[in-house]
Amino acid sequence: MTMPVFRFAPSPNGHLHVGHALSALLNARAAIALEGRFLVRVEDIDQTRCTSQLEEEMFEDLAWLGVPLDEPVLRQSENFSHYRSALEKLQDMGVVYPAYLTRAEIKRFVSSFEERGQAWPRDPDGAPVYPGDDAVLSDEERKKRADSDAPFALRLDMKAALQKLGKQLTWKEVGAEGKALFERSRQIPVDAATWGDVVLARKDTPTSYHLSVVVDDARQGITDVLRGLDLYHATSVHRVLQELLGLPEPLYRHHRLILGEDGRKLSKSNQDTSLRSLRQGGLTHVQLRKMIGL
Repeated sequence: MTMPVFRFAPSPNGHLHVGHALSALLNARAAIALEGRFLVRVEDIDQTRCTSQLEEEMFEDLAWLGVPLDEPVLRQSENFSHYRSALEKLQDMGVVYPAYLTRAEIKRFVSSFEERGQAWPRDPDGAPVYPGDDAVLSDEERKKRADSDAPFALRLDMKAALQKLGKQLTWKEVGAEGKALFERSRQIPVDAATWGDVVLARKDTPTSYHLSVVVDDARQGITDVLRGLDLYHATSVHRVLQELLGLPEPLYRHHRLILGEDGRKLSKSNQDTSLRSLRQGGLTHVQLRKMIGL
């Protein structure tokens, strides 16, 4: 049998918070329980917000947690060529297209549509599904932007992608904590159409989260993806990309989230829950584990 390989993939664009601690500790515990490996991936695509200092402080927090890390550490900023290759493969399949609508134009179009009493479809994260350039821009304007140096996003043509695959996809999901680590997997039907045409890259960025996560999981040999419930529905997009690119399918586990007092997912901008501020305030890693239910 293949040795299980788990991963923790934070972005050094702010300090880790208690939600990150839960995910890191669950992955480390699962790797130990299943006699596997636990890798760290640094998701630093955003070279403006991600800094070497924040990365250094991130690893200080992980060391304080007592998380045992295996080598090597993968940094996305050092692997852009791999994302470009995957993107080119998808382009050769005819399932990627340049999209020129700005966020402001999408917002205005959706607002105008809904002012007429109709609901515009939204993806599982609550964002409006991309309407398509031809729904907003004239033929002349689309050509003008295509011929100019205008910014654009490269989007997955989801309808074309699903037609090319021509089959109902699923993913394997098991429980995330305790004895559930050893439960038999359940087959979850993929429902990628609800996401619409997701962004795979932008003019000035060769990848997006959806594209890089499937490429990186394959390159690192990840067999088990254990992540928060906020990414549960995104698994549908990832399974489509894995199938198109001929990448292996990991086993998925999605764990509970730690929410703030407002009932929302924790943010790195909330310093009250950052591991750095908590440990500087005297909290021990043992107290932190109890605080998050471990």
